[in-house]
Amino acid sequence: MEIVVDTGDGSVRQFDVVATKAGRRVEVTMARGTVEVSEVTRSGQPVRSARFMASRVVALVEHPAGDEAESGDRQRAPRRRPNADQPSLDLS
Repeated sequence: MEIVVDTGDGSVRQFDVVATKAGRRVEVTMARGTVEVSEVTRSGQPVRSARFMASRVVALVEHPAGDEAESGDRQRAPRRRPNADQPSLDLS
């Protein structure tokens, strides 16, 4: 999640909150004039959070989880060849 905030002097500043481990997610909560962006574990425990005044938030940009795989940062495991004595289902 990318947060763009007005600094008050005519410029903006960007902050990033990222789910750093598998199984974690980023949640956004808006209440009482504040925007809170938190990295949360599977059980709902907040790991990191950032709070901003809602009147200063210019944009909240959510990036899809597949960005790392598309950019080539992560490599796929090589595909195994089927055994010769097992028939293929021709699914590929």
